Amino acid sequence: MSAEHKQALAIGREESRAVRRYLEALEAHKPKRGRKRTAEGIEARLRQIEGRLLSADPLTRVHLVQERINLETELASKEEAVDFKSFEDDFVGAAKAYGERKGLSYAAWRAAGVDPTVLRKAGIARTRS
Repeated sequence: MSAEHKQALAIGREESRAVRRYLEALEAHKPKRGRKRTAEGIEARLRQIEGRLLSADPLTRVHLVQERINLETELASKEEAVDFKSFEDDFVGAAKAYGERKGLSYAAWRAAGVDPTVLRKAGIARTRS
């Protein structure tokens, strides 16, 4: 394998990694329907669960324990800071070449949830087929 081929493979892996990280971050932080829960609201519900656990029957207790686990996981994910700016910058640098190489259209990027302004920054133009 030539040095140019190895370098092309390395560039492809980097572009793929940048695109994947950005799309995964979009997917993981997609807005959900309904009212947004605050960290304070989650903590209040956790306190209520702790109070009810003491007197709960076994079946109710298992449901309360599962709800507590779910709420603790949600609370931890809210506290986790995601650096969208860094992911977006990497995506912008890689998306055009990656998309051209893989045959991805503007519509495909949009269907994946990529904002039009991000696509514009990446140099991916809206085209008609």
